[in-house]
Amino acid sequence: MPDATAPLWDVIIVGAGPAGLAAALYTGRARRRTLVLEKKIPGGQILLTDWVENYPGFPDGVAPLDLTERFRRQAEKFGAEFGSDEVKRLSRTGRTWRLEGVRQAYEARAVIIATGSDYRRLGIPGETRLTGRGVSYCAICDGAFFGGRDIAVVGGGDNALKEALLLAKHARRVTLIHRREKFRGEKVYQERVLAEGKIKVLWETVVEEVLGADEVEAVRLRHLSDGRVSPLETAALFVSIGTEPLTGFVAGLLELNEWGQVKVGPDMRTSQPGIYAAGDVSNACPKQLATAVGTGVLAALAVEEYLTAQS
Repeated sequence: MPDATAPLWDVIIVGAGPAGLAAALYTGRARRRTLVLEKKIPGGQILLTDWVENYPGFPDGVAPLDLTERFRRQAEKFGAEFGSDEVKRLSRTGRTWRLEGVRQAYEARAVIIATGSDYRRLGIPGETRLTGRGVSYCAICDGAFFGGRDIAVVGGGDNALKEALLLAKHARRVTLIHRREKFRGEKVYQERVLAEGKIKVLWETVVEEVLGADEVEAVRLRHLSDGRVSPLETAALFVSIGTEPLTGFVAGLLELNEWGQVKVGPDMRTSQPGIYAAGDVSNACPKQLATAVGTGVLAALAVEEYLTAQS
């Protein structure tokens, strides 16, 4: 039996990034009583990007906040409700699922996990101590603080390339440090980085330590080709080496893959009946805005089939 002290929803969506917002639109249109829980502000990590130019329908690009705010308004138009809370535990209660948040508990007939991911750390000396003092994981958040100075970026994927390009607008020089001999990001971003005169690329190089007393002053580099160690003076280190899925609250309940992502089937179904996963938190999304939206839609359609069968 449902917990009488917790409100019962048809579906609760945990996370209000693009996947969660798209799912809310579809469950709302299905006239399912929908609650979206988000511990921060709706929009997800896409809000940390300065501009979106690869989402269909916007040939000139669109500001992430504008786009996700449209997502939210559209979901609300069809009845989805939004709440501010962080879900800490998920458990089965009869035929429903109980979600224990920091603020209160909730009950739902079905759940969509769309919590996304968080920044991956380098795990090197000085990184934690100097985070917020020159070590950053978000160029759009902190790049302007280092205008006219030399700064460094670590990574070689889409986000690292975009971060380097954004930082080049502020910095005197950007050093892009990549452990491989070629980038993994989209060709268009590679071309822009290599054409940007303010960006210098260090191939086959890793950062071993962040140096500085009260703020970042330099980093210690190791060159993989010959093992040589050298310092690089820099006012900031922007770390862009991927993300970690936010699945801690479902560990032990749902089946995860070796990277900690929720394993899902073609319809975004997880290893537990009535629970679905969408977006970056799942193993079915290549970390793109459009695919996150698509997986959110798939999860919502599957939830509708599940709820109909349970009626």
